[in-house]
Amino acid sequence: MTTSTTDEKVHEELRMLIGGRWVESSGGERFEAFNPATGRVIAMLQKGTREDARLAIQAARKAQPKLASMSIWERSRLLVDIADVMESRKESLARTLSEDQGKPLWSEAKFEVGKAIEGFRNAAEHVKWLEGETIRVEDPNKRVFTIYQPRGVYAVVTPWNFPMNIPVEYLAPGLAAGNAIVWVPAPTTSVCAVKLAECLVEAGVPEGALNLVTGAGDVVGDEIVSHPETDAVGFTGSAATGVHIARQAAGKPCLLEMGGNGPVIVLDDADMEKAIAATCAGSFSNAGQICSSSERVLVGAGIYDEFAERAVEAARQVRLGDPLARASQMGPLNNPAVAQKVADHLKDSIDRGASVMFGGKARGDLGSDLFFEPTVLSNVSLESKLNLEETFGPVVPLIRVDSDEEIIAIANRNSYGLVASVFTQNLKRAYTFAEGIKSGMVNVNDASSYWELHVPFGGASGKSSGVGRVGGKYGLREMSDLKTISIDVG
Repeated sequence: MTTSTTDEKVHEELRMLIGGRWVESSGGERFEAFNPATGRVIAMLQKGTREDARLAIQAARKAQPKLASMSIWERSRLLVDIADVMESRKESLARTLSEDQGKPLWSEAKFEVGKAIEGFRNAAEHVKWLEGETIRVEDPNKRVFTIYQPRGVYAVVTPWNFPMNIPVEYLAPGLAAGNAIVWVPAPTTSVCAVKLAECLVEAGVPEGALNLVTGAGDVVGDEIVSHPETDAVGFTGSAATGVHIARQAAGKPCLLEMGGNGPVIVLDDADMEKAIAATCAGSFSNAGQICSSSERVLVGAGIYDEFAERAVEAARQVRLGDPLARASQMGPLNNPAVAQKVADHLKDSIDRGASVMFGGKARGDLGSDLFFEPTVLSNVSLESKLNLEETFGPVVPLIRVDSDEEIIAIANRNSYGLVASVFTQNLKRAYTFAEGIKSGMVNVNDASSYWELHVPFGGASGKSSGVGRVGGKYGLREMSDLKTISIDVG
């Protein structure tokens, strides 16, 4: 990698990975990577073209048979080697993540890199036990069984909110299953993508098995998902983009993890301490930029006022500031578009009668207009964007509710169905909500953002939160073809 000087600051000039080589864009254009906490340029990246994407697909197509011919144990060992390389670079990866994405280094970036490392180790183990089955059939002369095989070349498009760990949810099981991958990361966190790809190259990933194309999603992302030589698609991001990708990839297997909007439900018999801590952690972690964050909070009328007061106190304790400072607990939003959406959603709710109990403003005095105060709103309308859409910011929107039946109706009225959580000490009510809410995952007495890497994660059918499941053996199954074989022994 080369370096250049802009505004008297030296920064890296990063390239794309195609066919095992680090290359420049065929179009000759580059774009700047900015630190969201300071606004400063931290690197120059290649603005890939459709031709670059096609070259990456060709390289993946050529490499895939070699990857597929490796034994399961060889691929497992490769993933362990990748994890070992990442472990050796853990500190620098975490700092890159903090500077590129904006999350606090000490409380969040190090944790995310650790989870990305764990993701490769996790897949390395799960793939060894991804077993088919023998199926009994009516014909006495037939023996029928199933095996898992690679799908082929995977087009993978990933977002900016967890730019180290979310890609691993596709790269690790994808490579473990024997697929070659063409990866397009979000432009605003593509420095993270290059640094992660460097780890895979150092670990010995076969040339062309992983290809990284940086640039505009509507150019290089569109090319890889729609190209006839990619066999399947993996995507995490917004619902609108996911729907567009599904249309472009018509006929291909799609693993789509899309948007979410809670809800978090706090019933009148909840453990208040646990509910406040988990709800606010879900709203303020990663500055609320989590698809499973506490996007809307439905609180029983009997405890509503107390809950609101304690949510304000929790928000008041959050230390917003420089992501590299050890004391900081929350950094800036990642980009101007998400900052504008948060502001728009707050204005919409206030116009509909909501009251700001705490926060509600950008904090440009901290070094960037992307810093936004932890915010608590009361009396949020059911017609507001905070209730109906994904906000992706550090906001606790409080909605007063009465009966259990009303709560379930409000929860299911929303178009999203990714993760919900409910706080209650009554077992019957816990089951009623867990089974009655149309959501891919329901957490009882924990934050909606609770998840572990091997647990299936994805949206409910009929909702706008995606198709399929990432996580452990479930992601491996999604990224593999299940083949049935019958043998006539008569």
